[in-house]
Amino acid sequence: MSLPELLAATVGDEDVVAEVPLGGGDQLAVTPTRTLVYRGDGLLSDESVDEYGHDVERIGVSTGRRKAKITLGYGLDGDETLSVPSKRVDDVLHPLLAGVLSASGVTGAGETVVRTFRFSELTLVVTSERLVKHVGSAVWDAEFEEFHYADLTGLDFEDGTVATAVVLVHDGRSERFKAPNESARALRETLADAVCSFHGVDSLEEFRVAAAAEAEESAPDAEGGGATDFGEGPDPL
Repeated sequence: MSLPELLAATVGDEDVVAEVPLGGGDQLAVTPTRTLVYRGDGLLSDESVDEYGHDVERIGVSTGRRKAKITLGYGLDGDETLSVPSKRVDDVLHPLLAGVLSASGVTGAGETVVRTFRFSELTLVVTSERLVKHVGSAVWDAEFEEFHYADLTGLDFEDGTVATAVVLVHDGRSERFKAPNESARALRETLADAVCSFHGVDSLEEFRVAAAAEAEESAPDAEGGGATDFGEGPDPL
């Protein structure tokens, strides 16, 4: 997709990592540091480009029948609101959130944001190295949790009538949350693929077997009980 001349000039030397058509000639472009929204010529306005930096502390979304508002909180610098068609809000939110996570240092260099899921007051971001979870009315803020795939020793999915439970086992404890069944399959496949790819296995079963073997190797020797060896000790008198 070619960029309009004014938008291309605003992008400058930065790389465009995502483009989203907004309809009516309007277009959104995401760079590593900014999200740019191009508005074409209209009856009451000339073409323009609005810029939204990725140094964001909070992201909120309000969706109506036709328009959705994405509110970006910049702390003491106030809020900025980006208006997009409701049918495009998830297409816009995914690269925008990826840029914010990168700018805030949540994701590292070379880490890919694979997919974003929004379920009422639960937001899940699946990356190539971790799962980012946020609970609350905001899509993202400083109250997020992250689960690194390197620390996972188990991943399971429990089917329910209305929702599917996702069970993560890490650091000797379990983390459980639910996703609605209409989106559960997509979440299951996306998360399982990311975890398996990270660990270099072809299936969750292989991952579980490898994790169990690693846990067994790192466990203390059952016969020795983990006791410290003090040597032979002094000779008896």
